[in-house]
Amino acid sequence: MIALGCDHGGYELKQEIKKHLDKEGIPYKDFGCDSTQPVDYPVYAKKVAHAILNKECDKGILICGTGIGISITANKIKGIRAAVCTDCFTAEATRLHNDANILALGGRVVGPGLALKIVDTFLNTPFSGEERHKRRIDQIETE
Repeated sequence: MIALGCDHGGYELKQEIKKHLDKEGIPYKDFGCDSTQPVDYPVYAKKVAHAILNKECDKGILICGTGIGISITANKIKGIRAAVCTDCFTAEATRLHNDANILALGGRVVGPGLALKIVDTFLNTPFSGEERHKRRIDQIETE
């Protein structure tokens, strides 16, 4: 199950991602927002992060105007590793090396065509499990 969340700047891209996930048969839960009316992105970042920590969802996708603010908020929560990705290489690398559990996208940065490829790459790339990456993740988690 994928947790989805956005602010007003990411609403339109979230709608495209939902259509794509439906087409691919990938289950998701939408934690909002529900329009292009201005809202505060921390609310939605926290909802998605907690859904992952509570094991209600396996991974998350967060979208704001740039992906930056919403990812900063999510990363404040222990156990969350949110990565802003603007291409498929970074989406693959963050899964392989960082075992990122949230993909953050910028609705005003990445167009829907590329965003869907980034989503597919993120969702379909497993963590490598290599010792050096596990060690680094452990260092991130201990503070």
